[in-house]
Amino acid sequence: MTADVQGPAWALEGLGVRSGRYPLAVEGPVMRAVDRLVPGMSTVTRYIRYHSMYAAIAAHAERHALDRAGCRRMVRRCEVLLAALGHDTETADTAWTAHGADGVRRFCTEELELARAADEEQLTRSYSPRRWGFWDQYGGPATVLGTVEVHKGALGPGRHACPAAIRDLFAPLLSLAGQDVVPLPDLQRAGQAALEVPFPEEQEWLTGVLTATAAGGAHAPGDWEASDRTRRATFRILGRAIELHGAERRGYQETLRSAVAFGEEPTTDPVLSSVPESAGWRGLLLRHYSVGAWRRLWAALVAVVGSRDGEADRSAEELRDWLAHQAPAGTVRRLLGELPPLKSPEGRLMPAERQILEQGGDTPMTDVLLLMVGALRSREGHLTDDARAVFLGRGRRSAEFLDPTWIDGLLTDYADRQAGDLAARLVDDMLAQSRRVALGKLRTDPATGGLKIFSRLHLRNERYFKTGDESGSGIGTRIPQLGFFGQQLGLFAVQDGRHTVTAHGRDVLETDR
Repeated sequence: MTADVQGPAWALEGLGVRSGRYPLAVEGPVMRAVDRLVPGMSTVTRYIRYHSMYAAIAAHAERHALDRAGCRRMVRRCEVLLAALGHDTETADTAWTAHGADGVRRFCTEELELARAADEEQLTRSYSPRRWGFWDQYGGPATVLGTVEVHKGALGPGRHACPAAIRDLFAPLLSLAGQDVVPLPDLQRAGQAALEVPFPEEQEWLTGVLTATAAGGAHAPGDWEASDRTRRATFRILGRAIELHGAERRGYQETLRSAVAFGEEPTTDPVLSSVPESAGWRGLLLRHYSVGAWRRLWAALVAVVGSRDGEADRSAEELRDWLAHQAPAGTVRRLLGELPPLKSPEGRLMPAERQILEQGGDTPMTDVLLLMVGALRSREGHLTDDARAVFLGRGRRSAEFLDPTWIDGLLTDYADRQAGDLAARLVDDMLAQSRRVALGKLRTDPATGGLKIFSRLHLRNERYFKTGDESGSGIGTRIPQLGFFGQQLGLFAVQDGRHTVTAHGRDVLETDR
């Protein structure tokens, strides 16, 4: 006797599919190190003006006893107003694009339809689908910086309360937030709060907050919290890196890399050697190369796989061959011998990673070579203890999947085998790790009663198909954002691609002491 089993009726058949973030889970050590070394910054925060605005909103909320709902309404409306101040795209400076400007533009005609633009119920029809708008991006940094404090969802002044001058700066904007429709002439009268308009009192206040200095630029360590002192240390390291390498026109992150990742300046330069965090940045920026290599390699692998309904699904063997056929002839030992030097005869770290990227171009084997260099840098004695601890990831007890010591073990095992064999093994390891990560994120979907898996690559009948491409972009270090903050504060300047530290910046950051 046979029976058909159906149900449960409350669950849909099959496995729900969602796109997952960090499919190989290799980013953790870099992200954790960034959190420690740049507290109060985020890769999505860009303008100091927003920190001032939220601090002004927090002061206003305390004065008017606003609850959580009132604060959310005020935040959304003020964000719309700030975006609307730059709605004239013909005259607006493209370097100063307010968050949500594109979403607000359609609500600006002869007047600003503020209530509709900031609608709290129809979020998808408003300027932002997030319930708290862009405060979601600035809220964490603001509370770390101490410019805002959150209690039961309501905003209030932090340990660095908003100065009266900044409250006055935003007073016209806060006043307009109570209107459902704002005539454009009224909006223009609040233009002093626009992003591109300098405000000296704001620069002075936030320079103190961000660089842990009192009025006049003096730094007294005992007056600041540990997170403030660490952020100041990173600011000083970046400032000194600009003094040493800003003329190279490499951008903030690569300028910092020139100063602390390679060479001997972290131990010989009087400023860098006096800041313990320099070693941490060396370890972080070197590990960043390996993380980026994994992300690009995985994105390239997924790119050659077809969709569910296509004809380009791939077997594991086909994917192994895809990378193995790109490997050069010869053994892994020979490939190691052809790598650029990692150290000079005097023991200085050489920019092997830069050389590989410049010579190899955007190819999967370039990323394999970067992984090999990362493995060699993981060996004892190559980095100082402090730099190596950050490079490997503080707090780890043993080798982790796909980390540099994992690759180092493969280099030993495959030393006398063909380079193509190592490439094929890396494909197997990536496929296995992506599966482990996806299964670790498996969750019940309340909407369907079934399970949902977070992955873009899936296996069916021993063949892989994808539901979307993966991003090969790098993990943010927050250094570009910190550099742009420094520009807005008048600490750094950029001209013709050259970065410099201003006289004010040298005084505040003590980059010449």
